[in-house]
Formats: sequence, C-alpha cells, structure tokens
Amino acid sequence: MDVLTAMERLGGVASHGQLRAACGRAALDDALRAGVLHRVARGRYALGTADASRVEAHRLSAIVGLRSAAASYGWSLKVPPPRPELVVPRGRKVGAEDQRVARIRWRPLAPGDVDGWRTTPLRTVMDCATTLPFDEALCIADSALRDGTLQQVDLLRAAERLPGRGRDAAHDVAWFASPRPANAFESVVRALSSEVPGLRLTPQVRIRLGGRRIRPDLVDRELRIVVEADSHEFHTSARVIDADCWRYSELVLADWFVIRVSWVQAMFGAGWVTSVLTRAASRQDAALGLDLVRRRGAARRPTTVARA
Repeated sequence: MDVLTAMERLGGVASHGQLRAACGRAALDDALRAGVLHRVARGRYALGTADASRVEAHRLSAIVGLRSAAASYGWSLKVPPPRPELVVPRGRKVGAEDQRVARIRWRPLAPGDVDGWRTTPLRTVMDCATTLPFDEALCIADSALRDGTLQQVDLLRAAERLPGRGRDAAHDVAWFASPRPANAFESVVRALSSEVPGLRLTPQVRIRLGGRRIRPDLVDRELRIVVEADSHEFHTSARVIDADCWRYSELVLADWFVIRVSWVQAMFGAGWVTSVLTRAASRQDAALGLDLVRRRGAARRPTTVARA
C-alpha cells in the first residue's frame, strides 16, 4: 500500500509503527523526504497538507481553520481537506483564483479564537461541528478529547454559547464526543450507530473472554452486540490473523452478536452499515426480550440540553 492511501485509511495521522507495517520503511522515508508527511510529534506523522495550509494562510493574510487546523494539531480526520481551509474576516475580498487554491470561510474571529496562524483547538472543533457533516465533525471532536487537548465539558459549554444557528449541531457533536474511540474509523461507525434507536455502542469496552481480557472496538453490553472496525491492510500477519480468529470465535460462543465493518463500508456505504446495525439491534432486542423504546436516549440529540 502506498503512503497516501495508508494515511487516508488512518485518518490523516499515523504512528511510525503503523506506517512501517502498512508501507515499509523505504516508502515512509521517501514520503518524509518528499514532504508528503511531516512529523507532528515523536514517532507520529501527519499529511503535509497542514504545512501547505500555513503557507497559503500567510500569503492571503488569513487564519488556518476547520479541517486544516485540525490536521495541524495532529487530529484524526475522516477525510483530509482537498485544499487548505482558511478563515478571513467578513467583508474581506478574496479573488476567484485564490478561492480555487484555498477554501475560504468568512467569519468573525475574536483574539481568543486564534492561536498564532490557526484557530484555537476549541474554536476549531466548534467550527467543524457547525460546518461539517456529523460523522466528520465527531472524528475531530473525538480526536481532540483523545489527545487531552480539550475536555467534553469544554465542548458543551462552547456549544451553549453559540448563537441559535449552528448550536444544535454543535451540541450534538459535543454531547456524543468521547476520547475512547481509537481512530477516525471507529468514530465514523459510532456516528452511524447514533442513527439506530436504542443502540448504545461504547468504544473500547473491556470484556473477559476465554480467560483473557479483550477490548473490542465498539460494544453494547445490554444488547450483547460487538462491532469490530476491521482495517484489513493492518491485519495481515499470521499472528494477528490468529488473534482475530480466536477473538471472533470466542465472542460468538459467548453469545455476543458480532458485526464486522470494513473501512470502505464505513466511509462509502453508510446506508448499508446503518441498516446492518438496525437489524442487529432489532434481532437482539427480540432475542433478549428488551425494550428498545426505553433505550432511545442513545440518539445523539437528547430531548433536553443540560447546561455544563
């Protein structure tokens, strides 16, 4: 697999070990020399688009924002932006040619919303939450919580301070965000699960199984559903395949209903994935004699909003 494809599957950020396993050491070194990747921390890499965004922002006297700002913080994205995403003050004129090079957003920015050449982490998450589709925004919010940059209470308070337009979308993201998903892939599957009434998938839940403790990607304990986000490209060694087979067989024999979703299915087959999750929840509800209606609190938009 080439480096760009691997980085896309990993949400635009990856560790040294992940890239070596997917592409090999030589391809990783070539990508670094060519500027395709850059180091955001020791042993951690991001696509070079973050650097391109900073260059364009400097040229246009703009601020790097949205997904470009998220990438600059080393956060995992569902889809890297095809061109730099920049923020300029309302009323600023930007020529048509420059708009073909960069995606421009005209928005007011207070001094506290800017961190040098980019929007602050909190402003970045809020802008993404009010602009991007729910699953893309959730990937970014989850990643911001996962690396400890922000806490969920920060997101909830910021969402409450927004004006009416965009507040509901921001609150959805803030309320559902979690540091527990391991990557953007899991965040996307979890976002899709939020459309399924009564399904409550929790990331990285510990389960005791066959004398061992495992952590499936997403678990609903009450419905006994496990959803595994399978990145086939990173599960190719004999040892890993053996472990996956043991894990799947033991889960099934312990009466867990196991759903496996590939990266391609999650990213490009959302309707099918949602259908599978809906059918699985209904099947388990019937088999276990539960009442999915009383579990509808799993929906991403609660009926009342508690102030943080």
